[in-house]
Amino acid sequence: MTENGSSAVTDEPARGLVWQPEAAGQRLRLLSFNAQVGIHSSRLHHYVTNSWKHVLPYGGRMTNLERVARFIRDFDIVGVQELDGGSLRSRFVDLSSWLSDRADFPHTYTRINRDLGQIAKHSLALFSRVEPVHVQMHSLPGPLPGRGAVEARFAMGNGEELVLFLLHLALSRRARRQQLDYVAERIEDQPHAVVMGDLNCQQDSPEIRRLVARTGLMEPMACPATYPAWDPQRVFDHILLTPDLHVSDMRVYNVALSDHLPVGVEIQLPVRERLDVHQAPA
Repeated sequence: MTENGSSAVTDEPARGLVWQPEAAGQRLRLLSFNAQVGIHSSRLHHYVTNSWKHVLPYGGRMTNLERVARFIRDFDIVGVQELDGGSLRSRFVDLSSWLSDRADFPHTYTRINRDLGQIAKHSLALFSRVEPVHVQMHSLPGPLPGRGAVEARFAMGNGEELVLFLLHLALSRRARRQQLDYVAERIEDQPHAVVMGDLNCQQDSPEIRRLVARTGLMEPMACPATYPAWDPQRVFDHILLTPDLHVSDMRVYNVALSDHLPVGVEIQLPVRERLDVHQAPA
C-alpha cells in the first residue's frame, strides 16, 4: 500500500502518537496481539508443562500482564485476543478492565467468546484512545460456538466512518471461511475499514484471498512471521486495511510476552479526516 513503508521484526519499544501536518493527514498506531491469557511461552513443550496455567491461577500471570500493559500503552487502538473475563485462572479479575486501567485507555470493549463459568471466560478486547460512535458484538458462524468479533465505528471529519473489526478466528479452514464471509458482508461497501486479529491462517490462504477479493482489503506489506513467538514461522496475526489508509510503518515486535508476537501498523488517514485521540499520560 505504500512504496516507502517498512516492515520488520523489532525490539524497539512502541512510540507515542505521531501528529502530521493537516495536509498530510492524521497518523494513528494500531496493534493486534494474542496475549495467551498472560502466559509467556518460549518452547514447544511449554504447551504441555504450562497447560495448567490455562485453568488455574499462578503468580506470574499478572507480572507478565504488567509488561503487556506497558507495551500497549503507546498505541492508539489495540486489539487483544485470548484474555479472560473473570474466572478461577485469573483469580476472578476481568483482565480486559485490568489492562485498560494499567495502560490508561479511556475506552475498552470486551466480548466473552466462550463462557465456561468459573473455569474460564475466553474473551477478546478492544482498547482505544478514540471514542467510537458505535460498537457491536458479533457471534461468528461455525460448526462450534464460541468465536466472536468486536465491531467499532469511528466518526471521521467528513461525515464518514472508519469501521474496525477485531477477530479471533477458528482453527478449521471451513469455519474461517464462513467467519470471514460474515465479516465481508458487513464491510464490502465501506470505504474506510480495518480487520485485525489472530486469523489462524497465512496471508496467501484461500479464505483471506476470498476476503480480499470481496472487500478490497489489503495486507499493507509483507509481514514477518508472528507464530510461534520463540521461532516465528507463520503469519497468523494480521492487520488488513482498505487502500485509502496509507501505511508508513508495519512491525512485528520481538517481545517475550505470549506464544504470539504482536503486529502493529502506523496508518495515515485521508487528508482532512481526523479522529479525536486521547493520549496516555507520560
